[in-house]
Amino acid sequence: MTALATAPAPADHRGRRPGPLLLGVRHHGPGSARGVLAALEATRPDAVLIEGPAEADGLVALAADPGLRPPVALLAHAVDDPGRAAFWPFAAFSPEWAALRWAVDRGVPVRFVDLPAAHTLAAADPSWGEAGDEDEFDGGARIDPLAELARAAGHEDPERWWEDVVELRGAAAPPGSHAPPDPPDARDPLAVFDPLAVFDALADAMAALRERHGDGGHPRDAVREAHMRLRLREARKEFGDAVAVVCGAWHVPALARRTTVTADRALLRGLPRVKTELTWVPWTHRRLARRSGYGAGIESPGWYAHLHSAPDRPVERWMTEVAGLLRGAGHPVSPAHVIEAVRLAEGLAALRGRPRPGLDETTDAVRAVLCDGSDVPLALVRDRLVVGDVLGEVPAAAPAVPLQRDLDRLQRSLRLKPRAEERELDLDLRGETDAARSRLLHRLRLLGVDWGEPAAGRAGTGTFRESWRLRWQPELHVRVAEAGVWGTTVEAAATARAASHARAADSLGEITALAERCLLGGLGDALPAVLGALADRAALDTDVAHLADALPALARSLRYGDVRGTDTGALADVAAGLAERICVGLPPACAHLDPDAAARMRARLETVHTAIGLLGPRTPDPTPEADPLPGPVGLPDRWAGVLRRLAGGERVAGEVRGRAARLLVDEGWNGGEETARLMGLALSPGAPAADAAAWTEGFVGGTGGGLLLVHDERLLALLDDWLARVPAEAFTDVLPLLRRTFGGYEPGVRRALGELVARGPGAAAPGSAAPVPGFADALDGARADAVLPLLHLVLGQEAPA
Repeated sequence: MTALATAPAPADHRGRRPGPLLLGVRHHGPGSARGVLAALEATRPDAVLIEGPAEADGLVALAADPGLRPPVALLAHAVDDPGRAAFWPFAAFSPEWAALRWAVDRGVPVRFVDLPAAHTLAAADPSWGEAGDEDEFDGGARIDPLAELARAAGHEDPERWWEDVVELRGAAAPPGSHAPPDPPDARDPLAVFDPLAVFDALADAMAALRERHGDGGHPRDAVREAHMRLRLREARKEFGDAVAVVCGAWHVPALARRTTVTADRALLRGLPRVKTELTWVPWTHRRLARRSGYGAGIESPGWYAHLHSAPDRPVERWMTEVAGLLRGAGHPVSPAHVIEAVRLAEGLAALRGRPRPGLDETTDAVRAVLCDGSDVPLALVRDRLVVGDVLGEVPAAAPAVPLQRDLDRLQRSLRLKPRAEERELDLDLRGETDAARSRLLHRLRLLGVDWGEPAAGRAGTGTFRESWRLRWQPELHVRVAEAGVWGTTVEAAATARAASHARAADSLGEITALAERCLLGGLGDALPAVLGALADRAALDTDVAHLADALPALARSLRYGDVRGTDTGALADVAAGLAERICVGLPPACAHLDPDAAARMRARLETVHTAIGLLGPRTPDPTPEADPLPGPVGLPDRWAGVLRRLAGGERVAGEVRGRAARLLVDEGWNGGEETARLMGLALSPGAPAADAAAWTEGFVGGTGGGLLLVHDERLLALLDDWLARVPAEAFTDVLPLLRRTFGGYEPGVRRALGELVARGPGAAAPGSAAPVPGFADALDGARADAVLPLLHLVLGQEAPA
């Protein structure tokens, strides 16, 4: 800290010392940004050089466009491989952005001097962003310079030390603000004397670290620094020494080093290169956070943005923002709380010997005063304010691939503005705008641009409503660039990619899911290719499990396609064919299954049952003796026959038999007597205990099973009688399955079953003459009809005469 607080002799003409001005910074530091602005104002250079890809010179003019609002990033991607991309982010408080805006506002030429993205992307891993993260002052090097300096100053926490030395010094007003800056602190020689002092001190510190650790940076640092020196030489030839360079502090000693042009060019000779394109894209504070994986990440971008933007009284303004957030979330926070929190933060700073309250002090004060000591509301503050969801903006004039421009047009026309914060979007598919929004989101998902995800439990094609969870991430711009190879519009690209996926699909289920996604996205032009592949694969696939996995998606598409105005006629024949083959092949496929296979087959049985229920109306109930296969009967009726065959099959696994019996009961296809007969057979004394327990799990497990036992005491009596007869040596084996079966019931259902068992459900066993309280032998039609007038009134219907 002593080294950084030493002020050198005043500068000469216009505040400039001989030679180019090397301003070493910490990326995304508001203190560095203030220092850069002060240095540029004092020296007024004729050109500004900034660390960044050299090809970005052509994008400098856009910085003057009011539509370019940080946080933003330079995006570079390989033309032939858009997935190979890198970002160079800038926040409003980034020193590079401050230098860029200072120069553009004053008409001063700007040059980007880092290694061209053409070389960086050719050598980088294809995963996004890696190339742009290697050059950062706070973590990209093998050693952490910030930690080394903090350790030398006797501090264990590098972030806190840097905040004390740089970030918490007098907060100047932001560029363009008319608010006066804080008065200079007499204890701060940097605020009283030379604005270049901090940069000179950092340069000396970096030189000492590099000398001690042998230039222990990234292996490519030498190549990048050679290119920076060559660009600096070019600028000095054009502008003389009136040049300012803004770069990571780690690189300053290398730029000041005396080398030859020949030596620097030798380091660059033979580097691989790819053809690249660059543009500006929106960025977010959340992606600047270290927890996001960004190499130059900071712990608290929202806090740093506040320090940069608050012209005065940063702590008071911060506490006011926190109070507003907490009040909006329903927490009782008053102005008195804010005053006490500010006082506590200032007191903590004094006790800890800090120049001003930092993030630690304000956080402790917020927890104690505004959150009543709870970390639950504090987590909201950290997420929304300390990190934040600010999303930058880019003007329409910025270069973009055609697909991105079409997406921008659709977002504007559908009023779907990208936002960094997560939000819920409820759509009514009967409306033209909401239906178009749904199609767009589904098409983007098919292209791999996951801007939105269906909200669990509410989305789907089964209703007129659809729920989405939206959040725009900066890397989605790369995904859009990648998807640009499929077409120039969202619809054309999604159609082409769907057709390609259909040809390359490995399984029948994958193709049916693709067909459903095409219908959801309204991609009628893609359906012929998808349905052709579906028909070919379905004709060759003989595995009933694969057919069962494929049918539900087709059934949903057929049943609810009319909601979206999509023609699903071509899909009906394929779905009917799959259903017929399932009806034929399912009974043999359910024989001789082990417990795990039986559980999987039970799940398939349930999904197929739901799918067949969606495919069409049912003809009159078939008789138990009806053959499920021959004859011109409806598909649901044939399915009822399949369920009866499964429920009575001796070789069918117990869990599958039990679920088939349950489905027959739920649909009203089996009466009480037939159900009691099946249960009596499954739980007879001769049945193995494990098989009987599996049947019980299939029959009464899951939703509604407990209520079935509550309302039919005959079944409960059969189950109670079987449990009483299970041998002790077998009971311990079936107990886990029984516990899972009954443990899933609601507490009220378990209590009612307990009361019935305590009263003795055996009175309701078949053949018993004792009446069952609350139950009659047959339905009382008169009592049931008495409910109808009220039911019609509730439904708003006119009661029949």
